[in-house]
Amino acid sequence: MPTYPKIQLTKQEIRILTFVAEGLTTPLIAARMCLSPETIKWYRRRIMQKFSASTSAEVVRKAIEENII
Repeated sequence: MPTYPKIQLTKQEIRILTFVAEGLTTPLIAARMCLSPETIKWYRRRIMQKFSASTSAEVVRKAIEENII
């Protein structure tokens, strides 16, 4: 199993990532968090950059491997 550097996420990023792992869409996450969909898109891009990932599935897999979610 590959080892990745420890990823540092904020509490908000972890919450959004948890919703992504549950299969929620950006509009649903926005509604649950009382934020705009554009804000959620910004967070999701930031999370993807931190994980150097190109898909949500890759982010979720890496987050599980790192025990982040």
